[in-house]
Amino acid sequence: MAAQYSIEGTTAKGIAASVERGVAEGGLSPGDSLPPVRRLADELGVSPGTVATAYKELRQRGLIVTRGRGGTVVAEVPSVASRRPPRVPEGLVDLAGGHPDPLFLPVLRPPATVVPGYGSHRAAPRMAALEEVTRQWFERDGVPARHVTFAHGALDCIARLLSTELRPGDAVAVEDPGFHHLLDLVPALGMRLVPVTVDGEGLVPESLRAALRGGVRAVVCSPRGQCPTGACFTRSRRDELVAVLRDFPEVLVVEDDHNAEVGGAAAYTLAAAGLDRWAQVRTVSKHLGIDLRWAGVACDAATLARHDGRMLMTSGWVSHVLQETVAGLFRDSAVRALVADGEAAYKERRTALIDALGAHRIRAVGASGLNVWVPVRDESAVVNGLRTRGWWVAAGARFRIAAPPAVRITTSTLAPEDAPRLAADFAEVLGDAQATYGG
Repeated sequence: MAAQYSIEGTTAKGIAASVERGVAEGGLSPGDSLPPVRRLADELGVSPGTVATAYKELRQRGLIVTRGRGGTVVAEVPSVASRRPPRVPEGLVDLAGGHPDPLFLPVLRPPATVVPGYGSHRAAPRMAALEEVTRQWFERDGVPARHVTFAHGALDCIARLLSTELRPGDAVAVEDPGFHHLLDLVPALGMRLVPVTVDGEGLVPESLRAALRGGVRAVVCSPRGQCPTGACFTRSRRDELVAVLRDFPEVLVVEDDHNAEVGGAAAYTLAAAGLDRWAQVRTVSKHLGIDLRWAGVACDAATLARHDGRMLMTSGWVSHVLQETVAGLFRDSAVRALVADGEAAYKERRTALIDALGAHRIRAVGASGLNVWVPVRDESAVVNGLRTRGWWVAAGARFRIAAPPAVRITTSTLAPEDAPRLAADFAEVLGDAQATYGG
């Protein structure tokens, strides 16, 4: 254990809170060892059972892990806060953030006037105009939209869906590599991550079946624009996955279609396949801007009731001012044209880098979305090597569980004419690394 931090507490909750405080404030770092149960019990004057209960709670919440003879240590990515990317060094071209190009985001225009409302919106949390637009949005891609609702973004919705369906200790199947914030969220809810292999067409059916046979209670995936690989379902892959899922009708399937408007790929969704338990979440952050903390959700009737029941007990509703702003943007033809231009530009930029890397015999994937995923042997060597050449890309470690190493390059702001230079620099970095490994 870190010498500068002493765990305190006389109850299981107090001990757990002390460890969590140490992690959050930096007194305990990832990989730091915690005292054995009996030793800490002696130091605190409590029973070993009290310490064991505290450690069990911390393990369930993803703050610590037990490594057999290696003892109990702080998790590499403790769930008291989502992992954050390192600060972009000054003077580098930032290709690590996963964000859209601001040139293709509209200026937000909230309502000019907001009429004071009396009481609560709990009786009518969704504005009729936005609800109708949301139904049309899902139905355009064949997603049933009889039951729709709203949330404060994709992760807010997914957290609520999982917490109403599952309990601490339950298993959730996730993409590997996958969205790093989701990989943090699931342990923070006290649930277990079960990685499912991803290829260029999304979830691999055999890997999904193995996870389902292992007892997962929910599956979370992206039908297109998958983060970080850009994978997207083809019709045949979607049908293969549906065939697997039909053998497990009690499992909740959550699709995160956050790139619905700018993914540059057709919609072959699990949500359109008539599963028993399902939800599809769509947000507007990638095509309308990050300040619009709004998500539309289409789902089955039971999932709708559970989601909305929990939301009414907590935040209650999404701000009607925000709802009106989103509805206005959806109806604006100039905004729709701007978004379409962005989708075309993102596809051109993504393709330009993949082709430029391919000219150097560097394999890269990115069939849709804003990113390109490049398998490498040594992530740190590539990230640092590109840094010395003026580029800042994301190491793949924060997106992976068991998947092999890679780097993620956000191409949304990379001009096509700059792709050959980046690819040439990438090839030089790989050559330098190979020379080092070769001695």
